[in-house]
Amino acid sequence: MNDASTAPIVVHRVSPTGGRRVVARGRILGLAHSDHDVVEFLRRAGIEDAGELLDDPWWVQWRGGRAHEYEAA
Repeated sequence: MNDASTAPIVVHRVSPTGGRRVVARGRILGLAHSDHDVVEFLRRAGIEDAGELLDDPWWVQWRGGRAHEYEAA
């Protein structure tokens, strides 16, 4: 059974300088500074409807903070 701990897409905690690393199935896609960036990285990785998946824990695990936040504290 899949859960957030085994989601194929991981959006990591906000870096000290801002932005979040996005990883899909172990492959680093880039440093996102917005949901738009995440969607674009995933689109380039072949996931066309990525915008619809961002809040689906079966697909995306948000680590270290609230989802959709990209600014350093």
